Amino acid sequence: MTELGAVPTGIDTSTPNVARIYDYLLGGKDNFAADRQAAGQLIAAIPDVAAIARDNRSFLGRAVRYLAGPAGIRQYLDLGGGLPTQANVHELAQGVAPDVRVVYVDNDPVVASHGRALLASRDRVAMAFADLCQPDSVREHPEVRGLINWAQPVAVLCTSTLHFVSDEAKPHAVIAEYRDHMAPGSHLVITHGTAEEDPAGERDKAAGVYREASSQLHVRPLPQVRRFFEGFELIEPGLVWISEWRPEPGTTRIGRRRSMRGGVGRKP
Repeated sequence: MTELGAVPTGIDTSTPNVARIYDYLLGGKDNFAADRQAAGQLIAAIPDVAAIARDNRSFLGRAVRYLAGPAGIRQYLDLGGGLPTQANVHELAQGVAPDVRVVYVDNDPVVASHGRALLASRDRVAMAFADLCQPDSVREHPEVRGLINWAQPVAVLCTSTLHFVSDEAKPHAVIAEYRDHMAPGSHLVITHGTAEEDPAGERDKAAGVYREASSQLHVRPLPQVRRFFEGFELIEPGLVWISEWRPEPGTTRIGRRRSMRGGVGRKP
């Protein structure tokens, strides 16, 4: 363990956790030895996986700046956002519009506890301990009810999250339920691993690592990823490789071009 402080009672620190693996890949310090070992196995399987994680974070930054700027969105629900790290959603959005409200949602008790501690002094920002696959519970969570007004446009963010939700959990139906409660003008942001060309078998190797972690990896064919945006109008340039979504001046791709797909949809 590094800087997480006291571990909440009952937490299994011997099982790698998806959020803490991601934290390690981004250069964070909020992880345990099991997470670092799993991250090392991922790097052995996909040498530029840490670079891909940073490219995903860069996509998130561009999407949030677009939403807080031209799109005018003032409330955000970050589903499975993981541990607070550099360039968080609230920092990105409030840097454009200080009145933005953000709620992070995660079902990992360590993530939720640590997030609440880090965000305790922040205005208009909260962490909700809830399962994104239970939209009713998320919407009724006190932190969500306190900051999110579903009668007004909201941005729902699922970056590098849905490919850790199994088909048995019916992720398309889950996202559709959020959509049905979102006001017109709301936006959906997704990045997702896709089952496309994989000549080196890296995808299977990565899936093998995550089989021993808190959540397994479920990459999907591109048409299935596009299905998440049913009922939304994709913002140009559509569902594309994450490094190709509205690159800003000075944006530099770190990992491979064909890594994950990303898109932003608007509810008409």
